[in-house]
This record gives sequence, structure tokens and C-alpha cells, in this order.
Amino acid sequence: MRLFYRYVLFKMLAWFLLLCVQLMFGWIRASELTFELPDNAKQCFYEDITIGTKCTLEFQVVTGGHYDVDCRLEDPDGTVLYKEMKKQYDSFTFTASRNGTFKFCFSNEFSTFTHKTVYFDFQVGDDPPLFPNENRVTALTQMESACVSIHEALKSVIDYQTHFRLREAQGRSRAEDLNTRVAFWSIGEACILLVVSISQVVLLRSFFSDKKTTTTRVGS
Repeated sequence: MRLFYRYVLFKMLAWFLLLCVQLMFGWIRASELTFELPDNAKQCFYEDITIGTKCTLEFQVVTGGHYDVDCRLEDPDGTVLYKEMKKQYDSFTFTASRNGTFKFCFSNEFSTFTHKTVYFDFQVGDDPPLFPNENRVTALTQMESACVSIHEALKSVIDYQTHFRLREAQGRSRAEDLNTRVAFWSIGEACILLVVSISQVVLLRSFFSDKKTTTTRVGS
């Protein structure tokens, strides 16, 4: 009986290690990056894709200005597959029609003094199956089904963590910007109140100050 439990425990550990390796390979297959895009600037990225591969481009402006940016995606022949102007966030899925290097660019050329922080996730292809025989006709074992469910749940957790991390960064940026504006507004109000108070004191003193009169004696 102990040997049976040890066997089950060893098998579960082996499936867990395989799950971790699959997740690592899943991360490698995707390009995920957060970068700063200066004002009047344009940044392009390139990816080699084979024909028939399904790809997904997802981006979001984290900080800067009105949280918008221009995005453009081109195939190896220069044909525009996707083009949007002043978008805060978006997602686009396509299937490569030919082999070659695809280019996608983010532009902040319409902004004259505000730089942006942009996040994008470019996924190329589908995730490989967790098990080599996952697409077989026969049903999976209970342990294999549990591993597949855990694998899908962990991927969902990673997506949710990324989403909430971006929302937290965007909210923090808005709060810091609002705090800076409130601080400058408070300083401006304090200066105006100081100037008005000094002006009122000087004006009131001028009302109650004694006016000196000079008399001139005319001799006969």
C-alpha cells in the first residue's frame, strides 16, 4: 500500500514538473514588453512568422497624456493589416498569409510634449498541448484532466495578474498627476490670498493714516 502511495505521489510530482515546463515554453512563445515612447517618436518591432500561424497583438497605454497612441501592423509585403489612431487599448487577431517578417509600430508623433508608457503582448501561435497525446480519441485519465485544468487556470491567473498590474499602474499615474495638479493649485491659491491680504492691509492703513497739513505764514 505504501508503494502505491509513493507511486502516485511520484507521478503527481512528475506531472507538476511537466506543467511548469509547459508554462515556461508558453511564456517564451509570446513577446511581452513595457516601454517608454517619447513625444514626436515612433517605435517599431519585428517578428518572423510562418504561414498559417495565428497571432494576437494586444496593447494598452499605461501612462502619459490622454493615454492614447497610434498603432500600425504590416505584413512582409508592406500591406497594412491593422491601423488605429489615438487608441488607449485594443486587441487584434490575424492569421499569417505568408512567411516573412511582420512589423508593428507605435507612434506618438501627434504629441508635442507628452511621452507615453506602452505595454504590448504579441502572441505567435497557439500553446502546445500539455501532453503529446492530449488530442487523442480516447479520454484522458483523471490525473491528466486535473493537470490540464490546472494549466488553464494558471494561464488565466497570469492574464488577470497582468491586467490588474496595468490597471494599478494606470491608476497610480492618474493619482500622482492629480496630486501634482492639486499641489500647484493650492500653492497658487495661497499666493493669491497672501497678495490680497497684504493689499487690503495697505489699503486700510491708507484710510486711517493722518494727513499732514502745511501752513504758510504770509508776512506783512
